[in-house]
Amino acid sequence: MKSIKFLFLVAVILFAAVSIYPQVSRGFVKEGLRIQSKILNKEIRYTIYLPFDYETSSRYYPVVYLLHGYTDNDMGWIQFGEANMIADDAIANREVPPMILVMPDGGVSWYVDNYNNSVKYEDFFFKEFIPYIEKEYRIRTEKRYRAVAGLSMGGYGALVYALKHPDMFSSCVAFSAAIYTDDEIINMNDNAWPKVLGVVFNPNLKGKDRISKQFTDNDPFYIVKNSDINKIKSVRFYLDCGDDDFLYKGNVYFHVLLRDLNIPHEYRMRDGGHQWKYWRSGLPKGLKFIGESFHQQ
Repeated sequence: MKSIKFLFLVAVILFAAVSIYPQVSRGFVKEGLRIQSKILNKEIRYTIYLPFDYETSSRYYPVVYLLHGYTDNDMGWIQFGEANMIADDAIANREVPPMILVMPDGGVSWYVDNYNNSVKYEDFFFKEFIPYIEKEYRIRTEKRYRAVAGLSMGGYGALVYALKHPDMFSSCVAFSAAIYTDDEIINMNDNAWPKVLGVVFNPNLKGKDRISKQFTDNDPFYIVKNSDINKIKSVRFYLDCGDDDFLYKGNVYFHVLLRDLNIPHEYRMRDGGHQWKYWRSGLPKGLKFIGESFHQQ
């Protein structure tokens, strides 16, 4: 009799636990997928997150292109950022609509075409990758259902893509974007420049010569100053950079530039540095911001 009562008590506790902490429907993550690029003349890997009902429905979904940081790869946002679990919870709580997350491997390309056109990543992204993804998966292809986001180098890439191609994206979320003031570029250590930005903007440049046309064509500050402001205003922007992040200055100055030009955007500076726990904690609000673009007003 005691054993029956004990088992009954355990069952009641388990039932209560399930009631308090309901199960969340989990989406699907597919890693190590590949696309053959004619532009880059090689295979490019990507990872994709599909919402829980993708395989049981026939509906088409909005999409977020989620870009990784410098020296990371397409699996970083899943392995370290827990983007799939964050998306699952946000969808379950109806904070965001079901959406697809696409994470391409950008290597150290900075997501743009480099100075000698030996690596034309931006061309690949818009001419091959997006068309391939939209053909391969059930994705809504209108601007209002497409967003771009990223961290560090990926935050830079997200801003560049949204600013240069405002007709393509409804919203842009940039975490700890790797954007710099001119002074920071000019005074960057001569040993650091060739290893980081010089890979894309010419490793042999020094001082003011680094502010080349190829650089300004791909710099968020200059793009904003030289673009049609009304087109830029058609994209919703969300910037988030920690108060202890070494990239704080570029992000602060970019926020000031957008304010001075009356370009609507959201700007957040929270406690934290250039680390995954900061980006994990910020992603829920970033996805919610994007989800607001996907919802019908």
